[in-house]
Amino acid sequence: MAHTHSIPSVDEQFEFTAESKRNLTIGIIAGVVLVGIGAFLAAKGVGGHEHAEAAHGAAAHGHEAAHGAAAEGHHYKWTTRLWANVWLNSVYFTGAAVIGMFFIAYNYLAQAGWSAVFKRVPEALPAFLPVTGAIMLITFFVAGHDIFHWTHEGLYEVGGPEYDPIIAGKRGFLNTPFFLIRLVIYFVAWYALWRVVRNFSLKEDLEGGTEYYEKSIKYSTAFLVVFAVTSSTSAWDIVMSIDTHWFSTMFGWYTLASWHVTGLAIITLIIVNLKEKGLLKAVNASHLHDLGKFMFAFSIFWAYVWFAQFMLIYYANLPEETIYYRERFSGFGGIYKAPFFINLLLNFLFPFLVLMTRDAKRTPIILKIACWGIIVGHYFDFYTNIMPGTVGEHGGFGPMEFGMILIFACAFIWSISTQLTKANLIPKNHPMLEESLHHDI
Repeated sequence: MAHTHSIPSVDEQFEFTAESKRNLTIGIIAGVVLVGIGAFLAAKGVGGHEHAEAAHGAAAHGHEAAHGAAAEGHHYKWTTRLWANVWLNSVYFTGAAVIGMFFIAYNYLAQAGWSAVFKRVPEALPAFLPVTGAIMLITFFVAGHDIFHWTHEGLYEVGGPEYDPIIAGKRGFLNTPFFLIRLVIYFVAWYALWRVVRNFSLKEDLEGGTEYYEKSIKYSTAFLVVFAVTSSTSAWDIVMSIDTHWFSTMFGWYTLASWHVTGLAIITLIIVNLKEKGLLKAVNASHLHDLGKFMFAFSIFWAYVWFAQFMLIYYANLPEETIYYRERFSGFGGIYKAPFFINLLLNFLFPFLVLMTRDAKRTPIILKIACWGIIVGHYFDFYTNIMPGTVGEHGGFGPMEFGMILIFACAFIWSISTQLTKANLIPKNHPMLEESLHHDI
């Protein structure tokens, strides 16, 4: 039985202030400047990389040499690092955006009432999908050959100097037209289904009743069926195919786990920040507790999938599989070793220890610390998945990386803020709102 307590007003409007817009604009401009500085430094230092690249090629042998060639692609250009950063951030923020719809969908399907009071927050995230979708299409057209080794036609010419029987065997799936078709299908399907459910939510605010709620359940179920397939196939396409020789049957689950916990951390962080601004007064400690439990649980789930994938590959000790971890742990001069361990520290050990107690999950400042740890940690997760196969030993952290993060993050915040202004912050006619207002655990 829930405790009796006063219920605050459910009429709340979010204001995207001129000051906030100015700060985000400054952030984007600062990001562009940092990327420009990073590009200048990369272009200036490109000559110094040629010798290192040659030395790396000479040192490689056997299967490692073949895989290294796939990872490096053709002759390295400094612009590859720029486009790899664009691709990395597009993948990261695509996941953060689509998880908003994923969260809404499984709550509708479960007919869960606890999350109704703050559903406008995850509901706002997927509006960013057209931005990242367009950026990824442009990036593929401009720099697809630099990021994806399998796009080079010479790999499929039997008897040619570049012929690769392993990559040629994957041509039925990994070919440019089919890849682009799949990429468009992912974003169109995800965005269209979100748009439908979002419109139902807005109409429900105006008209009330249960009609739109029942329709939302149906379309959310459709989204979950679509996402059950596309969450894995998109991970194969936009991340795993970068290392064309390597594959993992667990990679789809692994990427979904990483996207999911990142999205949960972003949703929780936004809710806590809104409460600090005096909004979402109806969100109580029990709501925060459940969000904390979600982050805690799925950080453990991510670690489980990470370890299961790593352990099976390590135990089998097959060259075509272990090379993936060798490159990240000890390859390329060891430059990915720090991100490799930071990934484990921030994504498992840190949230596990910080969010273990009941009080921690109900304390806003601790939740914020945990959220930031997870958000930063899973950037490193995608960094270690994408950068070794695209830029190899030419990777690192500098102005280009920080600037690109700043540009995407500010644009993402702008998109979310714009969506939050378009409706009442609390869905006042949601059928489950009364249950959510009295949520108590």
